[in-house]
Amino acid sequence: MPPLDEVLKRAFYMASKRINYEELVQQALIHVVRDLLKDAATKGLPANHHFYVTYNTDHPGVEMPDYLREQYPESITIVIQYEFWDLVVEENHFEVTLSFNNLHEKLVVPFGAMTSFVDPSAKFGLQFTPSYDQGAELKSFTRQTAKGEKTKAKQKFEVPTEAIEGNVISFDAFRKKK
Repeated sequence: MPPLDEVLKRAFYMASKRINYEELVQQALIHVVRDLLKDAATKGLPANHHFYVTYNTDHPGVEMPDYLREQYPESITIVIQYEFWDLVVEENHFEVTLSFNNLHEKLVVPFGAMTSFVDPSAKFGLQFTPSYDQGAELKSFTRQTAKGEKTKAKQKFEVPTEAIEGNVISFDAFRKKK
């Protein structure tokens, strides 16, 4: 991810000459998650901290075993706590190996697929609104699969219009609706 000051510059000087607050907030929140995951990858998780990451399994760029995708066709919540391996954090996605029914499975999760990030031990949580069709486009990423094939995915985000009242964003619009 570009440094925060680059993100701010881009938002300030967009073609419309308007500040894109939605993109700034979304990018800042993703930056927080990225930093937390990078720390966990290099230093481990301190004390009782653990992360619940919910993401859309049908989002472009998500890689996971077929049996998990069949079991969770829309979204899944993974827990990064005691048993996780090979946590790699890139600019636009993270990769982690987790145990499912005693099988170690590698997952690739674009940050654009995330719908929530929670650390229950700190009573901290973030909600995201991924979008497939509209919103600010982030850089696409290309990664090589285990078979040597290259995959490419674009990530997009959108803040729901009902969340914007004047110049205040209501976080109620980001909560899951049942």
